[in-house]
Amino acid sequence: MERKNGLLNGKFPFKTLPDGTTDKTKVICVYCRCELSYHHSTSSLKYHLLAKHTADAESPPPHRKQTTLESFQQRRLDNSTSCKLSTAIAKWVATACRLINIVEDEGLLDVIRIASSDSTYELPSRVTTVTNIQKLYQDEKAKVEETLSQTKTVALTGDYWTSLSNHSYLGVTAHYFTSNWELRSHALTVMKTEDRHFADTCAEHFMQVAQQWNIEVSTLTTDSARNMIAAARQLPFEHMPCIAHSLHRAIAVSLQNSPFDSALTKCRKVVGHFKHSPANAVELEQQQIAHSIKKESLTQDVSTRWNSTLEMIKRVLRNQEPLRTALAQQATTITMPTSAELEKLKKLETVLEHCRYITDLLEGEKFVSCSVVLPALCHLLRVLEVSEEDPAYMVNFKETLKTEIEKRKGKANITWLKVATALDPRFKDLKCLSKPERVEVWRLITALLRERQAPAQPEDSATSEPPKKKTVLMLSQYSSSDEEEDCIERSLDRYKTEPTIDTEDCPQKWWSRHEGAHSVMASLAQKYLATPATSIRCERLFSLSGHVVQKKRAALSSENVKMLVCLSNWLSTKKGTKQSSAVIVMAKKTPADICSQMLVNQLAGLGQADS
Repeated sequence: MERKNGLLNGKFPFKTLPDGTTDKTKVICVYCRCELSYHHSTSSLKYHLLAKHTADAESPPPHRKQTTLESFQQRRLDNSTSCKLSTAIAKWVATACRLINIVEDEGLLDVIRIASSDSTYELPSRVTTVTNIQKLYQDEKAKVEETLSQTKTVALTGDYWTSLSNHSYLGVTAHYFTSNWELRSHALTVMKTEDRHFADTCAEHFMQVAQQWNIEVSTLTTDSARNMIAAARQLPFEHMPCIAHSLHRAIAVSLQNSPFDSALTKCRKVVGHFKHSPANAVELEQQQIAHSIKKESLTQDVSTRWNSTLEMIKRVLRNQEPLRTALAQQATTITMPTSAELEKLKKLETVLEHCRYITDLLEGEKFVSCSVVLPALCHLLRVLEVSEEDPAYMVNFKETLKTEIEKRKGKANITWLKVATALDPRFKDLKCLSKPERVEVWRLITALLRERQAPAQPEDSATSEPPKKKTVLMLSQYSSSDEEEDCIERSLDRYKTEPTIDTEDCPQKWWSRHEGAHSVMASLAQKYLATPATSIRCERLFSLSGHVVQKKRAALSSENVKMLVCLSNWLSTKKGTKQSSAVIVMAKKTPADICSQMLVNQLAGLGQADS
């Protein structure tokens, strides 16, 4: 059969002459490039194929063509890339708190097919994704265990929360310093509990977590609930009540039946009027534009939301004119606070702003907070001192708030806070304490150093019991050799003579540079400075748990809840490692650290009476 492109489906094209013409009497075999004669019969050509090219005769002739875009898009992903993609999807599901059934989403499938140029790609199944998440959890858990095994002591925060399915969980986080003085935090568990939260049960839960991770716990930071305080008495490690909880509880008690009640009530009604009606909110935005004020929504104060009262006052004060105009145009009985009441709110805002500074100082995760408590409270108590310019209602409020803070300060672990303050190179001059208290703090540190250098006593494994808390009196009476005592005294003297660090520095960076010169005190500083002053880290863990246990998967098993919450926490912490290094190098990089610098400046000349 003669065709334009040759005979026998192109297997024997006609010979092309040098002048470009075609010789119809000669053909060329595409397989062996042999020249054959053609006399209007293909019998000899077929015989040539069967005799010389039996295997090749069954397949079409080869054609050298350039790869087209369409053929390139049909290439499939190799197994290695496909496995990496499945692992990345599992990590994304765990970190971003996505539902497992998102792997069945056709939109996600289309996106990956377009990005990978593989139209045949199929998403991993739900079973495969769950298996990858479990493997990822085990790998990350092993890394956390290895890191924790390299530190001597770990500080914990813990609290209970209830899921949407009405199940009770215990969340516990760990805080410690690495060898290069980087402060790290990890979620240890989100453990389902079924018993009532009596003190004995809570103490047993915390001990169970410590034993599962095989860590030596220095402190446990919780809120000031009665069962938590009672449980802490039964534990062999120190208890640190959440200072932020105590401070905001003192503010809430001081605002009850205070001269600000009337003004705050009116503010709440005004905020509710505009927040509960979209039409009213639009009118407020129009008035904000008309008065050349930045558009912002109002904030309603909530008793359990810290600093929400301050934020409500600030936004109402910033939007006085738009609020008055919008309310005047509407037929409503809600009225703005009077000029006298607004003046009261301005004075209240000034005091609450200092309280917010302290909250920002204590809620950080990558810088020390325990050593800032006493200087911050000392500063706040100075702010609350009555001046001659204060009206009677401010005198009443300041005295009430000061009394509440002093009362709750006495319930905190003051001894631990004093030692942590002395071990912070920013506050080691202890200007927030009186001279007798300073002497007592250094005497206590000396006793702690002697106890840490004492040789370990052998224990009988059959009769060993959990170690008891060491009292200050026992430590102060500890006796050591003269050589050890001289070494400790020299170490303390060298540390005391060190100048206080600049406000642009931070204690982690200072200790990383001076650890060799103060090796005796470095381990003690790691133990005390790693303790968080608040349980905010654990509260954030509950927020993460709320994203994991959604309404669409309220029936999620407790083991999967723990796996997803912990894995999400570990992976998100790892992502923030590079950013956190900036905080360690320069403490002024975060808003809370800026507040810390301001506080250090304000405390520079602050001291109490020597009496």
